[in-house]
Amino acid sequence: MGILKEMQRTHARQVRAQKQAQAAAYRHQQQLRREAEHAMKAAQRAAAADERERKRLYVEARLAEVAADKSELQAHLEELDSLLSATLDVDDHIDFRKLRKSVSHPPFNPGPLGTPPPPPDWRRFEPPAPTGLGKMFGGQAIYQQQLAGAQQAFAQAQAQHAAAEADRQRRLAAAYQSYQQHCAKVEAEVAAHNAEIDRFASTFAAADPAAVVEYFSMVLGNSVYPDDFPQHYRLAYVPESRQLVVEYHLPTLDVIPAVREYRYVKARDEITTAARPAKEIKDRYANLVAQVTLRTVHELFEADRSGLVETVVFNGIVDTTDPRTGTSVQPCLVTLRTTREVFGELNLRNVEPTACLQHLNASVSKRPAELAPVRPVLEFDMVDKRFVDEVDVLADLDQRPNLLKLSPTEFESLIQNLFAKMGLDTKQTRPSRDGGVDCVAFDPRPIFGGKVVIQAKRYRNTVDVSAVRDLYGTVQNEGASKGILVTTSGYGAASYEFASGKPLELIDGSNLLYLLAEHAEVKARIDPSELD
Repeated sequence: MGILKEMQRTHARQVRAQKQAQAAAYRHQQQLRREAEHAMKAAQRAAAADERERKRLYVEARLAEVAADKSELQAHLEELDSLLSATLDVDDHIDFRKLRKSVSHPPFNPGPLGTPPPPPDWRRFEPPAPTGLGKMFGGQAIYQQQLAGAQQAFAQAQAQHAAAEADRQRRLAAAYQSYQQHCAKVEAEVAAHNAEIDRFASTFAAADPAAVVEYFSMVLGNSVYPDDFPQHYRLAYVPESRQLVVEYHLPTLDVIPAVREYRYVKARDEITTAARPAKEIKDRYANLVAQVTLRTVHELFEADRSGLVETVVFNGIVDTTDPRTGTSVQPCLVTLRTTREVFGELNLRNVEPTACLQHLNASVSKRPAELAPVRPVLEFDMVDKRFVDEVDVLADLDQRPNLLKLSPTEFESLIQNLFAKMGLDTKQTRPSRDGGVDCVAFDPRPIFGGKVVIQAKRYRNTVDVSAVRDLYGTVQNEGASKGILVTTSGYGAASYEFASGKPLELIDGSNLLYLLAEHAEVKARIDPSELD
């Protein structure tokens, strides 16, 4: 029985040990599981934190995008608002002296050719002289042989050096000649450039119309505008009246940003925009048109240090498509004629642009956003001299009539015919004592029509302002709605200044030639030289 009990105790110990081992294993497994769960939860918490950080950074990126859009929008608006002020600190004058070039040649650099090769050194050829026993056992004879060979080798080396030096000298001379030729070419190019500048300056000083137009084209070309501005223009110059006419292309309405504000809607993850009110767009566009007008006139007057321009005519047009018809149109949105004296009295840093245009008696579109046009104070094509330069096919013989050589009766008939072709009903005419023609005509158009007084002066010299004052008096005495003064010459700044804001229209020689060709199919010319 003792053995059986011992066996039972041993079995019991084994069972307890096994259960203890199993319990320990279970506890270890549970510990590992708990650790795994902790690790999983930690990973989940880290992932959630990472997701929150990712989302935060994404929102910040979207908000930064909105901030960039807002900043760009604000910068563009500020640029549009400062179009006039931005040019006031810029000197628009082009100094011809600064257009000249000077020559500055770099010194001649021969490179390796400038260093002659060293001559051969006899010490490298000379054999050692025999000494001691060498002299006694035939060393002297051997030395003499070696010396003769060394002298021959040295002579050959000297010949080779002389040949190499001669070749170097030839190549050095060729390189220097090429350098001189290059310098001469540069000097010739610079001389030609400076001669062209001098010729241009001379023709400009002489008030050559082509040179004047080119100079002021460069002035306007130097004016820096936003990239989406067209910056296209045409210029014409009338030396008789020192009048510069510019037809300037204005930007379209879409230059004003249609967006007023950018916002980021986090719930929908999208950037939305708020539209700019239509009235604000129209007001900003009207202000922009006024700024460009004043800026251009300012730049032209400021650039004219020679006093070649007394009067500037500005026609601001828009090259666009009529949304109603789909056709291309170029309505004139603003037109202005002003003199240097009147414009010089303005303080452009403090003016309100649209009010300033009213002060200058400019005609401005009431609805520029709708492309409602105004009638230019002077059509650009009326001063374009190209048609004056036409020559008759019969070589040197020009068959066009010279208006200055017409008789008073012929000139009167020509003027009457012209305005009849233009739609006026001429009722009365009488010859003028000054060689011109006066007539009272009627414009049959309703509202815009009425009585029109026309005076024509067949002059060679500039019409004095007194003639313009007389016309205005006649208009008032006749109860006319408009007065037209036509001349074969030109007008001065005082005449344009007096006519500004009054129902008067001044037509100079270039305008008259245009109107005759356009409406009466008469190609004429005005050449005072034939009267001398």
